[in-house]
Amino acid sequence: MRGVRWVLLDIDGVLTVSWRPIPGAPEAVSRLRAAGFGLAFLTNTTSATRARIVERLAGAGIEVDADEVFTAPRATAAYLRTHHPGARCLLVNSGSVEEDLAGVRLVGPDVEGIDVVLTGGAGPEVGYPEINAAFQALEAGAALVAMHRNLQWQTDAGLQLDMGAFLVGLEQATGREATVVGKPSNAFFEAVLGELRVSTGEDRADSEVIMVGDDVEADVGGAQRCGIPAVLVRTGKYREDALRRSGVLPTHVIDSIADLPRLVTATR
Repeated sequence: MRGVRWVLLDIDGVLTVSWRPIPGAPEAVSRLRAAGFGLAFLTNTTSATRARIVERLAGAGIEVDADEVFTAPRATAAYLRTHHPGARCLLVNSGSVEEDLAGVRLVGPDVEGIDVVLTGGAGPEVGYPEINAAFQALEAGAALVAMHRNLQWQTDAGLQLDMGAFLVGLEQATGREATVVGKPSNAFFEAVLGELRVSTGEDRADSEVIMVGDDVEADVGGAQRCGIPAVLVRTGKYREDALRRSGVLPTHVIDSIADLPRLVTATR
């Protein structure tokens, strides 16, 4: 990891759990900034807007600018504006992220001629009526676009089931494959790299950027497929058996974000 200038940080499970700071996270972010690293915060969170994420991180003692936050809804809005302009989109999601879906036409399940079923994250607002409405729209010809396909996420009450489990069911029931826009899709990481104007280099060892996450598939595997070296932290949703089953080989595995400043400064 010679010449690293930018650090891409996942939020849930790396910096916070249920928006409470992981020990050492605020200090680690401050140390990275003081050392001159550029920071970008990448998240598949679909329950909060970028503005709200900034507020919640500030409440955890982590100061972040909204322009540094790259969310799945933000990437999805850009994708839909390009590939489905003006489409009538049925949003199935827990939380309100309409603010970050600028230019996307959202409609209710009773509207005829739904063009796109757009899935976000699971939660109390997503039950049988919402999933069945999505199923019916897909059966009628709608495309299926997913902000992510996470199977689970980490909270202070333990792992919780996420939309990925329902997405598999929709795909199996309708024969349609979802287009995934958030992590681990190449489009998501490439969009971030494009905005930051950074290069991964011909070899991962020469990359100007690294990714840090707790999800071996979405964070580490997704980044590495785009040529970005990736660090896995043993916090959040990290599980040793999941790492073994994945077949993914992280560039480094560290105990927590608190260990990151020492790692990246040592490899400069």
